[in-house]
Amino acid sequence: MKFYSTNNTDLRVGFKEAVFNSMPQDKGLYMPVSIPILDDKFINNLDQYTLPEIAFHVAQNLLGDDIPADDLKAIIHDAINFYAPIEKLEDNVYVLELFHGPSLAFKDFGARFMSRIMGYFLEEGEKQLDVLVATSGDTGGAVALGFLGVPNTRVTILYPKGKVSQIQELQLTTNGQNIRAVEVDGTFDDCQALVKQAFTDEDLNKKFRLTSANSINIARLIPQTFYYFNGYAQLLKAGINKVVFAVPSGNFGNIGAGLLAWKMGLPVEQFIAATNANDTVPEFLKTGVYQPKPSVATLSNAMDVGNPSNWVRIADMFKDDANGLKDLVTGFRYDDDETLEAVKAVSDQYNYVVCPHTAIAWKALKAYQQNHSAPDTAGVFLSTAHPCKFPDVFIKEIADKVDTPPQVADLSKKQKQAVSLGKDFEGFKGYLLNNV
Repeated sequence: MKFYSTNNTDLRVGFKEAVFNSMPQDKGLYMPVSIPILDDKFINNLDQYTLPEIAFHVAQNLLGDDIPADDLKAIIHDAINFYAPIEKLEDNVYVLELFHGPSLAFKDFGARFMSRIMGYFLEEGEKQLDVLVATSGDTGGAVALGFLGVPNTRVTILYPKGKVSQIQELQLTTNGQNIRAVEVDGTFDDCQALVKQAFTDEDLNKKFRLTSANSINIARLIPQTFYYFNGYAQLLKAGINKVVFAVPSGNFGNIGAGLLAWKMGLPVEQFIAATNANDTVPEFLKTGVYQPKPSVATLSNAMDVGNPSNWVRIADMFKDDANGLKDLVTGFRYDDDETLEAVKAVSDQYNYVVCPHTAIAWKALKAYQQNHSAPDTAGVFLSTAHPCKFPDVFIKEIADKVDTPPQVADLSKKQKQAVSLGKDFEGFKGYLLNNV
């Protein structure tokens, strides 16, 4: 499979180059030259396949012969070694739990797959790979665990000071070895801007072999399609073949992967982009004007993105059908008060606890269903993180319902290790050059 840049459709690179370069020099993002459509027999019989089998079939169709079949199977079985179950909460309301990986967030799908892809492509004697990643919360922990101990790699994680939860911060600052953390006095958008600028800086590219672990990397996007196909497979087992997905959305990689799955033939009736107060995309879907804005801090911190990187991929997928995009994707936004109301409502109605990001997706799904009655269509909202990662959000009555996994309890015994920097690029560049 060949990939082009969203800023240069004539460009052609292989998968290995797209993974390691992460972002083209023209500052676009890589997309597959052609998006394969999976055959109806596979789609209609998804319920007969396991998650790793589904993941292999989807990945092989996207990557072609870039990775031999046996090697790709081994990578997937190693990376996707946890479940993503759908739970029914009421008629036509289901939750797709994506937090059963090691970092307790949906980012484990992308981070673990990508780290193993990079490890596979790295050849003995090659220059050390420096992975740069900006996080608004969950990406950092998933990338840290995904790359921890991977030979010949070093990961630098940038996160906004005071804008991630305590558990999220511990997950990305307590690893040591080949993982280092940088606490930036700014927002996630500032962190993301530093990473993007580093990729186009001549001095840094001469000195280091840079790549990204953010969702701008195509190796993060591909594995996120797996759980949409697998979610649909679980619905088929329950006799349901129509689905609406409500997706908590920040940098728009998650819903971007869902739209890629749809392009590949997954029969999704509607996508719901659920955001917090950072509502750049919902506003665009209403007004037709795309206007990035500075991000604001919210309780659903992993979605605090004012200028979503992956929107260019979505726009590219629908460049010849803008109206089709607006028909397929509906946007909703909720503030912190509404988020807390949703957390309580889910707890009261289902005796089920959701993180603030997931609560927003549930609220958006319910709002959509009020105006679109479809008894034969399952509404599925994506649960992107384990609620234990956000203890300060819950009142005691709800917090008492949360089971804390052992790995979280162990985090509190570890020591934070992070370097503090401002949001200016020269300071970050100096840090990289002086800490070889």
